[in-house]
Amino acid sequence: MNKPVVQVSAGIIRNEFGQIYLTHRLEGQDFAQALEFPGGKVDPGETPEEALARELEEEIGIQVLSAFPYEHFHFEYPTKIIEFFFYLVEEWVNEPYGREGQEGDWYAQSELDEGQFPPANAQLIRRLKSEI
Repeated sequence: MNKPVVQVSAGIIRNEFGQIYLTHRLEGQDFAQALEFPGGKVDPGETPEEALARELEEEIGIQVLSAFPYEHFHFEYPTKIIEFFFYLVEEWVNEPYGREGQEGDWYAQSELDEGQFPPANAQLIRRLKSEI
């Protein structure tokens, strides 16, 4: 059986203090209450960069001024394969907040704990922590 491939763009939103803005996944979603990098699905006809800008505006109310590709990988779950596009976002307009009712906060990059994220993020968290 071929599993569907879902493309997802997400932002690693890092401030000048080396903190990363993360949100909690909402109840009813896979891995509810886990921490996640804001972002979402790439729509048909959209580039990953366009999806990133749209999703960050919709989810946390910021306008991205610059974003740089940071990590690109596939992760296989039992029912689907997710193709992730992670971008490092260090310039934006507005203060991020949970526009969809989700909790969000700033976390020190050095204190990220891969156990608090969905399994697909483990490798990414290790890379972020290794770069401090």
